[in-house]
Amino acid sequence: MLPFFSRLLSFKTRTRLVLFALLGCVPLLALALSGGASSDDDRSVRVGDAQSGGLTTVFVTNHDAFARPLANLPMTDLRQFTFGNKLFNTNWVEAPASVHSLDGLGPVFNRSSCSGCHMRDGRGRPPEPSEPQMMSMLLRLSHLDPKTGAALPHPDYGDQLNPFAIGGVPPEGHAVIRYRDITGRYADGTTYTLHAPRYRIEAPLFGTEPLDPQSDPQLVISPRVAPAVFGLGLLAAIPQARLREWADPEDRDGDGISGRMNWITDTTGQKQIGRFGWKANVVSLRQQNAGAALGDIGLTSSLRPNENCMPRQTACQKATSGGTPELSDTQLDKLTFYTQTLAPPARRDVNDATIIQGGHIFERLNCSGCHRPSVKTGDSPIPALAHQQIQPFTDLLLHDMGEALADHRPDGSATGREWRTAPLWGIGLVPTVNHHTRYLHDGRARSIEEAILWHGGEAEASTAAFKKITLKEREDLLAFLNSL
Repeated sequence: MLPFFSRLLSFKTRTRLVLFALLGCVPLLALALSGGASSDDDRSVRVGDAQSGGLTTVFVTNHDAFARPLANLPMTDLRQFTFGNKLFNTNWVEAPASVHSLDGLGPVFNRSSCSGCHMRDGRGRPPEPSEPQMMSMLLRLSHLDPKTGAALPHPDYGDQLNPFAIGGVPPEGHAVIRYRDITGRYADGTTYTLHAPRYRIEAPLFGTEPLDPQSDPQLVISPRVAPAVFGLGLLAAIPQARLREWADPEDRDGDGISGRMNWITDTTGQKQIGRFGWKANVVSLRQQNAGAALGDIGLTSSLRPNENCMPRQTACQKATSGGTPELSDTQLDKLTFYTQTLAPPARRDVNDATIIQGGHIFERLNCSGCHRPSVKTGDSPIPALAHQQIQPFTDLLLHDMGEALADHRPDGSATGREWRTAPLWGIGLVPTVNHHTRYLHDGRARSIEEAILWHGGEAEASTAAFKKITLKEREDLLAFLNSL
């Protein structure tokens, strides 16, 4: 630290800054000072501002880039963060077990731990051809009500396929993905190929024929890769008033973008704005964690007290429970605190001319109409998250993404063609952290470039413009996105 600033700060503050620096958080001066920001316009990229999460930002670019606590988290909260981290990485076991507080896996499940899907707190992917099962991805299952069109849980399998089960309980089936090629061409003559997935379930628990929407018109299969879990506390702290301001369901400004809020009935029966999940169908992180604990690991909680067993799954219903509930409120609180306080990584090379030019192209193509670069958080029960100027590149709203990306499964007030705008912060570090380059809700895109090309619906004009720009401009835009 520079001697001048060292004299200005107390010994206690200097000690905290040094410790945070050793943990790989923000540089000392960046934590001591708020950093230079360029514009408060939420559609403008903040030139030269590396702090994607304000003072919460961590300056880490290795495989732990998504796994660090908020840079400004008080030392007194690190113990709670560490406890939550342990729970997130714990492999739950079948009950009864010697460690009663960590048994209750299943009876049917997708993975035995949170980190099994969210490896190093990062992003999942579809299975490779050589892999027998989905390891960081799941399939939502529904039957559409023929009268209302509402998505109802499948009567035999529930709302999610569970390919694994504990001893004595049969698994529900095996997911298979087949891809077909879709070719296209840029205006300059360069060609590209996209992979369009099709899903079916083989060796189903009930019946002998594979489950396939083409043979069962009522069946809807919606694939979801595990999203990265850092920065969620900051997204929770974005004021509802800001989301209402961004929403434009009637497209009154005529820009072709009509973001909507997903109104969800919470556990108290009140209508709330959803902001988590691929379709913004969950109101709070506590609800999100409880839902994932049950659906993915098979753990009951006070919010989700019933085992994940449908009426015909008799062996599942007879399995030994790990307690009532299996995930205690204390554990759920610690897990939620952990997911609230994972920090976003800093933007990189923010003063590089190529990156700056790519940001201008991002704005020119109106990518920022949905992927809002910047917003300020409001109040938060965790003070470190409050009133931070952040750069998540999302508006948390629902947008019609076109027929090519549609899953035809309504969720809350979201239609089968709508998806929540995915945050882009950290997207360029996915290859480093998770060793792949698969993007979009189902991981069909094998690169950021392919992800752009899949955008339709409200993003159709931006995609069409992307196809018309020069190769150098495409490279600049992709360099910018990889710097986030």
